[in-house]
Amino acid sequence: MDRLKYHRQIVQEVLTEYFQLNDKSGSTTESALAFDEVHDQYLLLLMGWHKDERIKSVMIHIRLLDDKIWIEEDWTEDGVATDLLHKGIAREEIVLAFHPPHVRQYTEFAIA
Repeated sequence: MDRLKYHRQIVQEVLTEYFQLNDKSGSTTESALAFDEVHDQYLLLLMGWHKDERIKSVMIHIRLLDDKIWIEEDWTEDGVATDLLHKGIAREEIVLAFHPPHVRQYTEFAIA
């Protein structure tokens, strides 16, 4: 399997697992998955209501670019990068894009 196809599969698996977790948790928020394989953008969205306040947020946003997995947004407890590592993705293939470029050199992951 080529690298891009493999990355797509793993990213979709990880986001689907989080989707199912939210579904089973009895949370008052509803989750939705958005997979765009044409532009390689992958999102887990949360929606719902808390009293009179509308909740709508991006929990996880991942994009595939230049043979790397770019984590743009991650509001999970342990971090999506940890899940990707457990699925066999190498640290050098993961970019923590939510960190400014000058800070990424101090992480254990790819700079860009």
